[in-house]
Amino acid sequence: MDTIRHGKAVLGIEFGSTRIKAVLLGEDHTPIASGSYDWENRHENGIWTYSLEDIWTGLQESYRKVREEVLAKYNLPLNTLGGIGFSAMMHGYMAFDENDNLLVPFRTWRNTITGQASEELTNLFQFNIPQRWSIAHLYQAMLNKEPHIQDIRYLTTLAGYVHWKLTGQKVLGIGEASGMFPIDSSTNNFDVQKIDLFNQKLDGVMWTLQDILPMVLVAGDQAGTLTEEGARLLDPSGELQAGVPFCPPEGDAGTGMVATNSVAARTGNVSAGTSVFAMIVLEKSLSKVYPEIDIVTTPTGKPVAMVHSNNCTSDLNAWVDLFHEFTRTLGMEISESKLYELLYQQALLGDADGGGLLAYNYVSGEHITHLEEGRPLFVRTPESRFTLSNFMRTHLFSSLGALKIGLDILFEQEKVEIDRILGHGGFFKTKDVGQKFMAAAMNVPVSVMETAGEGGAWGIALLAAYMQNKSENECLEDYLSGKVFVGKNDTTIEPDPADVNGFGAFMERYKNGLVIEQAAVNALK
Repeated sequence: MDTIRHGKAVLGIEFGSTRIKAVLLGEDHTPIASGSYDWENRHENGIWTYSLEDIWTGLQESYRKVREEVLAKYNLPLNTLGGIGFSAMMHGYMAFDENDNLLVPFRTWRNTITGQASEELTNLFQFNIPQRWSIAHLYQAMLNKEPHIQDIRYLTTLAGYVHWKLTGQKVLGIGEASGMFPIDSSTNNFDVQKIDLFNQKLDGVMWTLQDILPMVLVAGDQAGTLTEEGARLLDPSGELQAGVPFCPPEGDAGTGMVATNSVAARTGNVSAGTSVFAMIVLEKSLSKVYPEIDIVTTPTGKPVAMVHSNNCTSDLNAWVDLFHEFTRTLGMEISESKLYELLYQQALLGDADGGGLLAYNYVSGEHITHLEEGRPLFVRTPESRFTLSNFMRTHLFSSLGALKIGLDILFEQEKVEIDRILGHGGFFKTKDVGQKFMAAAMNVPVSVMETAGEGGAWGIALLAAYMQNKSENECLEDYLSGKVFVGKNDTTIEPDPADVNGFGAFMERYKNGLVIEQAAVNALK
């Protein structure tokens, strides 16, 4: 294949919460090879984290599978590429000293340990600073008087870390950067006025905030090239050559927008898997600060309202694992994917409101509902209709419960209007089910593209392709609409009034029952 032989294929790799995925694209933007590596965060010493060994093992394994697939399919070595892009779950905290040593274990987005910092910075900036954001983690460490603070020389995210080690460049794409610290839309850079306010809080350190933050780049910029050392980190076989150009590293929110062609105003997408978040590209600023709504950007710097829930399908997955164990105990052989399909389809047969059942999927804390820790719960009254279909429907509804609370602010209070919502992620894998329930939760049509399964790895590969192939002055929106998504099919499900009303009844139960969840957190320490 000439695309591979001539080094024109582009590679995208995304570090998701449960899987690292690599996708190699041909010149027509379709995948020609892929590889993945399953991993899972650990809860160690009160911190959700991944080790550096996890990061590099997963990266090398996912790339190795791409390289081996290329050799098997096309009988060609993967010596060079037209471009590379890295993406990862947003936010979190990776702080390094002057010798590039990680000062404390990687603190992921999942941690809800920065409540005081989040509240104080939101008041200081008059701008919502969620607990997940890097600046909240930094300030909380300052408030805690953690000794590593004085030794920080660089602060970045997971995507920024991997990019730095492969290129030597301390940069971030603007979408990812907007989850570290507020962005000034007039400059497409970190907000200098807010940086000055933060610097006034510093005491006894040898750095200022601007000293330790990455450089901010936008989609289309080149963000360095693969170094010799980086080539060996990515491909220990020695086959891949240095010099491949990189696009700016982005977060999974930005790559989700790209992968669903949702980067223009009045478009939106929902990514639903381990966590769930909705991204709505705004036409105008919101009227006030909401602690439930993050303001981030597209990869080109357009303002985006982001509703992020830490918990989506993790508890539901645990229940499916339990059912899988039961089938094996009976001596039945059924694949995990088939079991998911059967159980999800059962949810369509349940009562509209889930039969009076209630569940909380809080494996970790949930900022939207002000829970600092999680306790997965299933609750019912004697009168509830306890059937398998209602059980599954309730857990699928629960996966969207916290998200719904944030979305109601945008649609009901701020009167935000959108033309379409695109869904992607594991929640939508079973045909129609997740899509139907998301439409009920949002009360808008929800579409899923035929390419949605490619996910964020495809999205970051598209950004690498845009960097390499865009014509002069061609914006990302035009590139995606005219060269990537033209002719692509999608399926759309309109909200069913019965489902909308049923979901509304479930949400009343959900809100009223939050005191149960809080009691469980207080009681089960």
